[in-house]
Amino acid sequence: MRNFVVTIDGKSYQVAVEEVGGTEDTPRAVPVAKQVKTDTPIAANTKGEKVLSPFPGLIKNILVADGAAVKKDQPIIVLEAMKMDNEITAPCDGKITLSVTKGANVETNATLAVIS
Repeated sequence: MRNFVVTIDGKSYQVAVEEVGGTEDTPRAVPVAKQVKTDTPIAANTKGEKVLSPFPGLIKNILVADGAAVKKDQPIIVLEAMKMDNEITAPCDGKITLSVTKGANVETNATLAVIS
């Protein structure tokens, strides 16, 4: 069993891959991936105030740099949903750690950033 990190649509998952079947004389079967964790982004910092997506959409723009100081109510991300741009604002003052990238699709309650 080997462990890997796979990123799909901006979300990171830890997966375990197991080799199945085959011997030295016969070809081996294609490895099968099993999802180990689902809802937790790998790089997300869990300490601090999480900024969650209020609805599913596309990260159209990121307005601040990773690690930047932000102020409460400062626009930090533009989330496009149903062809409308929605500004996501910082819920508090602090240093931002981004959990998404521009162009990523996110679901409701996905962690967009953490402010500590």
